[in-house]
Amino acid sequence: MRPFQIIFNPTSAGELARMPKELQLHILGEFRGLPQQVMNTDLDAFGKLERAGRTLHRFRVGDYRVYFEKHDLGLVVYRILSRHTLKDFYFRSGLKLDEDEALQQNPKFWELIEAARSASAKTAE
Repeated sequence: MRPFQIIFNPTSAGELARMPKELQLHILGEFRGLPQQVMNTDLDAFGKLERAGRTLHRFRVGDYRVYFEKHDLGLVVYRILSRHTLKDFYFRSGLKLDEDEALQQNPKFWELIEAARSASAKTAE
């Protein structure tokens, strides 16, 4: 079996670090079966957001949404956002769409993801 890594970029690692320890352990525990799912399926079990040729997937863990992208080594986690944050976002935006569809169409969401991606690139330099 080839190695599988779950890579938290600086933004998602920071989001995880700000959570209470019990919640951190719960979220990390939910990643246990993820390597097999990601390596053995076409990721249909996860939410999917596409824009400009880029595909992100959403993994739900209780009241949190983990946004990740498949990578040659496994996956890269870009954001870990509270569901309540997303509800507030929908309310303020007046969106009446499905969660993935609403995020997929909103440029602010992609800016949020790009900010996390940029933080990863700066850390790697």
